[in-house]
Amino acid sequence: MSQLKTIGKNSAALLIAQILSYVLAFFYTLYMARYLGADGYGSISLAISLTGIFGILVDMGLNTLLIREVARDKSKTNSFISNTALMKIFLSLFTLGAIYVFVNLSGYSEQVKTLIYIVYISVVIGSYSNIFGAVMQAEEKMEYLSVSTIISGLVIFFGTLIGIYFSLDVIYFAVLYVTSNGLNFIYISLIYLWKFSFPKIEIDFGFWKPVLKEAWPFGFTSLSGQLYTYVDTVMISLMQGTLVVGWYSAAYRLILTLLFVPTAVNIAIFPVMSRLYTSSKESLILLNERYFKYMLILGIPLGFGTTVLADKIILLIFGAEYTPSIIALQILIWTMVFTFIGASFVQLLQSINKQLILTKISFICLVFNVILNLILIPKYSYIGASVVTLITEIILVSYTIFISFRLGYGIDIKKNTKIFFKVMGGALVMSAFLLYFSSINLFLLVIIAALIYFIIIFRTKTIDDVDKQLFKELIGRS
Repeated sequence: MSQLKTIGKNSAALLIAQILSYVLAFFYTLYMARYLGADGYGSISLAISLTGIFGILVDMGLNTLLIREVARDKSKTNSFISNTALMKIFLSLFTLGAIYVFVNLSGYSEQVKTLIYIVYISVVIGSYSNIFGAVMQAEEKMEYLSVSTIISGLVIFFGTLIGIYFSLDVIYFAVLYVTSNGLNFIYISLIYLWKFSFPKIEIDFGFWKPVLKEAWPFGFTSLSGQLYTYVDTVMISLMQGTLVVGWYSAAYRLILTLLFVPTAVNIAIFPVMSRLYTSSKESLILLNERYFKYMLILGIPLGFGTTVLADKIILLIFGAEYTPSIIALQILIWTMVFTFIGASFVQLLQSINKQLILTKISFICLVFNVILNLILIPKYSYIGASVVTLITEIILVSYTIFISFRLGYGIDIKKNTKIFFKVMGGALVMSAFLLYFSSINLFLLVIIAALIYFIIIFRTKTIDDVDKQLFKELIGRS
């Protein structure tokens, strides 16, 4: 199977799974937020955010390194599995201690503390699932990860319905995340033993130091990313309370679900980019340029459309109690636009062993994020936090693209500027339609607007003959 077909197969499987997961997440977020109210939903969101930050310490970049190294040399599989699993025992205990110290200094209520500890258990379980998942990704067997994603979504979805039916409290919903990750771990483990092999134990303490030295930039980049993704939620909780966290998180959780597109492509494309780095720089640049173009085509209309329809979206999903979330959504959606635009370059730098550069810029963005949040949250609350998140993402993406050009992996500026203006034109026409016909049914409005946008994209030849040929190869029709 050609590399393009492999990417297409893996991306399609993951994209389908991510879409199904997105639909499930849409509904269980809707039901959970409405049932718990802004304060209760704020509490569970805080627990997820805080453990999301500390949870990076459990992994420390080991899974990302495992994917890269096993994709290049399959003989390293058993050594990485054995040593990574053992290292994570010590890392998880260290992280638990760090969480204990933080929550007891924070002044959180006993209920919030309990939620945090329970959700952390799910994070540790998920980290162990990701060891086998990383090998599957390195082997480009994404269909198993796709099923895993669907299982997690289904468990939380039906678990949420059960919790609402029996009028259970917020603690139940935290346990639900443990159940979801626990069942997912069982599935991933059984699939690995069935489809791959029983991992041989190859403990080598001499292996730990060089691996951790190589992995920590990945881990620190992820930690910095998680911090400037979630630190605003934690800071809002400390300065404004869980009610305001609920308003902010309602918008933010919707935004995070949109990551399914770059996430699905990244998972599929990372092993391929890693191999192309050692075999064909020209092919790597071409792959990166096309990836950038497609994310641009998807991201910009997403920003315009969500900005125009934010009030309808929030009121439909969460209800009038979450009206303050509307402006947060209108700001935060542009964070996702820049995430889409920068996705290919972030993946590129990781694939060419330049993760340390991402680590440095992530740290700079983190410091900037925290300082600006300290200034803006006390005065502007969750709106200030939304603005800080957007500014931080713009800085990160801009520098990532800049450094990629400096390293000789730039894209054709003239050609992509033309593409940008065509995309902007299509997005503006689409937005005008949304504003003029805003009174019609939301779902019908979105479908018609999307059709208008893509008709313009095709009519202006933003999608060229090369793209059409690539799409044919991706679906195996060439």
